[in-house]
Amino acid sequence: MTTHAITLTINGQSHSLEVEPRMLLVHLIREKLNLTGTHIGCDTTSCGACTVIMDGKAVKSCTIFAVQADGRAIETIEGLANGNLHPLQEGFWEKHGLQCGYCTPGMIMSAKAFLAKNPNPTDDEIRWAISGNLCRCTGYVKIVEAIQYAAEKMQGSE
Repeated sequence: MTTHAITLTINGQSHSLEVEPRMLLVHLIREKLNLTGTHIGCDTTSCGACTVIMDGKAVKSCTIFAVQADGRAIETIEGLANGNLHPLQEGFWEKHGLQCGYCTPGMIMSAKAFLAKNPNPTDDEIRWAISGNLCRCTGYVKIVEAIQYAAEKMQGSE
């Protein structure tokens, strides 16, 4: 089978790999780099469990081929904390924004990209921003509260 050489930066670290043309980014992240915080849910972009940040934009990694990520900067949930919890992680803990936790990494990555563009959102804006991420446990109220908590904390740290 034909492979392609790609180089991408994940969580600040450069990786050069040989990948099959049909390999999805989510599989590269999980299987080749062992970063299993990015979850596989539906493989159809419906659930958002595989959301990562690519060049500053939240994307669903189950619909991007690894070769399309060549030369790109990717951030996964593993890259979020830097010795301490990121305000979003802290918010999900403090406001009980998670239950089973399966959707949490994708929710947090979507919220991080959103808060970078809108640091002082309304609850409705948060709901819209995470509308591509499904949660089967929480009913979203606590998730919205967690993101609002993080937004306020991030504003206070500037």
